[in-house]
Amino acid sequence: MTTPMTEALQNPPKTPTFQPLYSQIKDLLMERINSGEWSPGTFIPSEAALALTYKVSVGTLRKALNELVAENVVVRQQGKGTSVATHDADHALFRFFNICRLDGERSMPVSIVLERKVRKALAEEVNELGLATGGKVIHISRIRELEGTPAIYEDIVLCAERFIGLEKQPEVLPNTLYRLYQQRFGATVAHANERIVAICANELQAHALGVKVGTPLLQIIRIALDYQGRAIEKRSSVVSTQNHCYVNSI
Repeated sequence: MTTPMTEALQNPPKTPTFQPLYSQIKDLLMERINSGEWSPGTFIPSEAALALTYKVSVGTLRKALNELVAENVVVRQQGKGTSVATHDADHALFRFFNICRLDGERSMPVSIVLERKVRKALAEEVNELGLATGGKVIHISRIRELEGTPAIYEDIVLCAERFIGLEKQPEVLPNTLYRLYQQRFGATVAHANERIVAICANELQAHALGVKVGTPLLQIIRIALDYQGRAIEKRSSVVSTQNHCYVNSI
């Protein structure tokens, strides 16, 4: 026989969660960034002004900003103030590009676009990018050379409705696509989820990377996300590990 007491023990009610005041202020600041009120590169009001706006101490406000700085959402500039982070070419590249030589040295990749086209999204792409069933994507294929040698073969998939015209313009795609996403389409890559698997080169990959079919390769599948955790891009990077490796600091 089930009694009210046993039901309460088996299904305890949800308890209220406590969110520190600085965390609440952080969320309020993020809302203004997400809404576009403070766009990338914009200087936000001073700590004193924001503290007055939200009726909190400067210390509380500063703690909220410190977390946003740590998450690369905003940047403090000595003598100028705090601005919303932008994807300048070097920052965007070396924050998200984790391939280096076997001796640990990094070099700037040079990208060669093989194809750009609009096509119907695959079922897995619909799920990963949060697309409507039957939605279309822009598919970019490219090779990335390191020190003059093909090292990475990439397939990049984007929502065609969000990135209208990217299959044709700009005529020459920049080396760092994340900066283009931000400046032209208002899509800021803030985070990324990656999974890494070992594969054997198929004919297309072998030809692109100058290796034999069946050669062991590293495949990095990345879902790039905006500040709100919404998917912006799916990227599959197939890496030749003859002279390069994947590195990451945790």
